[in-house]
Amino acid sequence: MSDCIFCQIASGKIPSKKVYEDEYLFAFRDINPVAPEHVLVIPKRHIASLDHLEEADEALAGKILLGIKKVANQLGLEESGYRVVNNIGENAGQAVFHIHFHLLGGRPFGWPPG
Repeated sequence: MSDCIFCQIASGKIPSKKVYEDEYLFAFRDINPVAPEHVLVIPKRHIASLDHLEEADEALAGKILLGIKKVANQLGLEESGYRVVNNIGENAGQAVFHIHFHLLGGRPFGWPPG
């Protein structure tokens, strides 16, 4: 989708601090981090939200989760732990309507989150 900021980031049209990339995924540092490590992991193909995943996206969903693990390991978070957040819809805090997962680490987190 040409007007989607995350599609533009994944395609290189908008610069970002890339952390990871493969054929299906792109991961980059959040411009407003809320933790010492705050990376967004997105599929390169535009999907508006988790609610828009379809049965045909089953393999991609698995690639996203394994990609998050790869990024966490790359950042050295596997020992200390990390949090993965996905907001679905405006009321849940989704501001960019391209499915994305916040990978947060580098500090302790409380529960409930908010």
